[in-house]
Amino acid sequence: MQTPNYRDFFQKALIPIGLNDRKSLKESEKEIYGLPSTHWLIALEGEQLPQIEEYFHWKVSIYPSNLEGAFPWLRPFYTSETVETFDQAIELARVLETFTQQDELNSLFLREKIS
Repeated sequence: MQTPNYRDFFQKALIPIGLNDRKSLKESEKEIYGLPSTHWLIALEGEQLPQIEEYFHWKVSIYPSNLEGAFPWLRPFYTSETVETFDQAIELARVLETFTQQDELNSLFLREKIS
């Protein structure tokens, strides 16, 4: 089992899970994490590419979390495709943060499935 790369793991502030997203979390059977999920934790995670020099691609993950910030690192609720730069990952994290703050994370995933 590979542990996450915490050296290149940057988390944003916890965001309370809204009522719509909580319902979606439960309906999708993703609330099997073993802890009461009250917040979203959005993180930028670096994936080192196999090169001589250190070079990373980035992904943005959303984890259900409790108030103390404990989260199941093996089971993110959502993980994006990789992007090439840290700046792109920051922008994607901002977009996802807006959806979580507006309690619309569920609508984001419905649109992704439709398109």
